[in-house]
Amino acid sequence: MLVALMDRVLESQAPALDAARDAVADALMADRLVHVAGSGHSHLLAEEVFYRAGGLAAAQAILDEDLMLHRGAERSTRIEREEGRAEGLADRFGISTGDVVIVASNSGRNAFPVEMALVARNRGARVIALTSLAHSRRFPSRHASGHRLFEVADIVIDNCGVPGDAGLAVPGVASPMGPTSTIVGVFILNALMAEGAETVAARGGRVDVYRSANSDPSAGGEAAEKMIERWRARIAGL
Repeated sequence: MLVALMDRVLESQAPALDAARDAVADALMADRLVHVAGSGHSHLLAEEVFYRAGGLAAAQAILDEDLMLHRGAERSTRIEREEGRAEGLADRFGISTGDVVIVASNSGRNAFPVEMALVARNRGARVIALTSLAHSRRFPSRHASGHRLFEVADIVIDNCGVPGDAGLAVPGVASPMGPTSTIVGVFILNALMAEGAETVAARGGRVDVYRSANSDPSAGGEAAEKMIERWRARIAGL
């Protein structure tokens, strides 16, 4: 199921993926940042690109504990439906002109992801939505504007998931299982980062990529500690 789903993403989303790759490359060439934001389980996608072996040093995870599950799962669900958080987070993480902001939200209907996209665009950043169009088109927005995430982004990548995210029918179990948005989202994000870096290199630019802090120095690449020092002033959380 997952292999077929990823094949569908690669085939149906090729133009959006190419546009997103170029947006990432443009930001990197301009010495700007690539931010990833999400709430609930979409926080996993932000963490995936942050301070990761094989990941871009210029990738910034927008993390808000109030929107994460460890502070109370039901509470996080309630808060992501409320407006008024995105502006403060944009200040905290320094979103500005020339940056790329990837907003991940499977449903694309809650107030936080829509507001984050609107705030980022108002600040001159390019916004990439990572969402399920099949789900989002089925339900109304919870943002005052009436818009869903895919309606306020510059580039929209459909994760091709089913409404409700869970795509696996399990014999004897009433509800479907196997949510796909996380694993497909991780696949898409890592592809964008790698292809963005490749595009920068082809243009004659340079990117910083983390090497595992647990690998032998002889494996090649700059030590993570040196890279952290270079980026600490610009990347929150290092």
